[in-house]
Amino acid sequence: MIPELGHFALALALALALVQATVPLVGAARGRTPWMMTARPAALGQFAAIALAFLALTYVHVVSDFTVLNVVENSHSAKPMLYKVTGVWGNHEGSMLLWVLILALFGATVALFGNGLPDTLRARVLAVQGMIGAGFLAFMLVTSNPFLRIAGIPPFDGQDLNPLLQDPGLAFHPPFLYFGYVGFSMAFSFAVAALIEGRVDAAWARWVRPWTLAAWIGLTLGIAMGSWWAYYELGWGGWWFWDPVENASLMPWLAGTALLHSAIVVEKRDALKSWTILLAILTFALSLLGTFLVRSGALTSVHAFAVDPDRGIFILVLIVATVGGALALYAWRAPTLAPGGLFRPVSREGALVLNNLLLTTATATVLIGTLYPLMLEAVGDDRVSVGLPYFEATIVPLMIPLIAAMAVGPLLAWKRADLAGALGRLGAAAGFGVVVLLAVLYWTDAAPVMALAGLALAAWAIVGSLVELAERIRLFRIPPMASLRRAVGLPGGAWGLVLAHAGLGIAVAGMVASTAFLQERIVVLQPGDTTEIAGYGVTYDGVEEVDGPNYSAERAHMTIRRGGDTIAVMEPEKRFYPVTRMATTEAAIRTTWLADLYIALGDPQPGGGTGRTVRLYHHPLVPWIWIGALVMSLGGLASLADRRLRVAVTARRTRLAAQPAE
Repeated sequence: MIPELGHFALALALALALVQATVPLVGAARGRTPWMMTARPAALGQFAAIALAFLALTYVHVVSDFTVLNVVENSHSAKPMLYKVTGVWGNHEGSMLLWVLILALFGATVALFGNGLPDTLRARVLAVQGMIGAGFLAFMLVTSNPFLRIAGIPPFDGQDLNPLLQDPGLAFHPPFLYFGYVGFSMAFSFAVAALIEGRVDAAWARWVRPWTLAAWIGLTLGIAMGSWWAYYELGWGGWWFWDPVENASLMPWLAGTALLHSAIVVEKRDALKSWTILLAILTFALSLLGTFLVRSGALTSVHAFAVDPDRGIFILVLIVATVGGALALYAWRAPTLAPGGLFRPVSREGALVLNNLLLTTATATVLIGTLYPLMLEAVGDDRVSVGLPYFEATIVPLMIPLIAAMAVGPLLAWKRADLAGALGRLGAAAGFGVVVLLAVLYWTDAAPVMALAGLALAAWAIVGSLVELAERIRLFRIPPMASLRRAVGLPGGAWGLVLAHAGLGIAVAGMVASTAFLQERIVVLQPGDTTEIAGYGVTYDGVEEVDGPNYSAERAHMTIRRGGDTIAVMEPEKRFYPVTRMATTEAAIRTTWLADLYIALGDPQPGGGTGRTVRLYHHPLVPWIWIGALVMSLGGLASLADRRLRVAVTARRTRLAAQPAE
């Protein structure tokens, strides 16, 4: 009964999505307010129906209802409750249900809290959201129904979830990632609605920024969680592999970051309007591309759902219809948008344009590196791998000027600025960068030039953001308590800028140091043997057998000493899941503020000996990668909490609603 209720709820959601996609759009075109008002109940009803379907699927997973095919293929009665719940989205069908749930959530949020929007704009935005929802709901019901019953006698137990997905890090990674992917649909819907109305102005930019910020925060956290999971779960000691599925999440993040900055120019200077609309379309297009790559069977990846290619064709048709239609509308309507204000190259606007050029070039570079092997394989038999050398040679030269300009841009004035004056105020940042460079040279025997440059740039970005904060609160120029009062009174957007830029600098420092100064040892140890790495003495004490809820494991005991003192006991594991017949590596990691000591247990010594292969890594500053991502996300939250994004928009509503479209 519960699966049938969930199936019915999805069908009802599709019907409501079709109403939401058509009636408000026609009403906005004909000026019929009652028709436009149908968008609100349709969006709320669609969200309620999808939420009911999601709860139904969660219920059948929790109670292990093995009459449902999705539960049989992705669950097991002995699986811990956490993974029974998160197993709901640990498969293709369930993840698509989560996708449409988040899509409907964004639409329902606009319906509930979009009272500051003109009625026609809100109706058109929700109509575009309804079109996207209708497409994906049809995809689910036709090709990916999560409520299909087993034909005949149901099995006694399920086939279990992929053991790699039975991990807290990956349990919460998909919801955040999808929140980012799907959240960019709101920017897309606002862009299409603005093209239909023929009006893009400062108020539109203020309306679109909160939704873009929310999506960007979710995607930042999702990417960070995925990187962290790959780092400690896969046992290879790395945090980024330039895997095509990793790239699929990075591309909309880069484009979304550019969109956030270009929307600021639209809001402050009424410029870059056509470019910002195009960025909104392309950012969501890249999110849809990621969905296609993961679900088309075109990729073989630990992150991918390698499913029936027919489903990939269906998604490809959705992408062509959605993005192609939006780009066609853009080609028709964009020339009618007024160009907006003028500015000098050396100005705050100029810095933001440079930011956009570098970010979009980086996005295109990652896109080429991701799709080129697939296209080459599609037209011939050749297979090539585009990996670390390509991305290091192309992305790093783009990131260096981006980070260098990041500290300068906020200190420039709008319209026309004094570059020499801005650089003069960054003397502290430059001095700190030199100090970091000299310190690295002192503490290391040899340091690559690019590593030195990267760490100096990271210091420049971090201190540069603090200089910008000091300028705002007039530190050292007024009494300390007056500076403190100014700091407390700063708007959320100002704190968001400082935190986001500082967070990126922190993450860059972690990326550079953990890559350039990584120490690695692969040794075979007998019980009682000791090896050394980065000044640590690591003694292998032996292995014990332990049983988990749905796995068995070999757990090693490694005693860690430094300076003759025992400082920790680390316990890496090799787990075996009997249902799926898969083994996983559970690394042991000792984290400090400055480095990680990372130990992964390998296979037994050939010939039945007692020795074990052990992989040891010392990662300087690697925790800073995820600390930086968290600080960036906090910056986004601070900006999202800025009351100016709400108050100013509401104040403009009456005036804008009375104005005719351009």
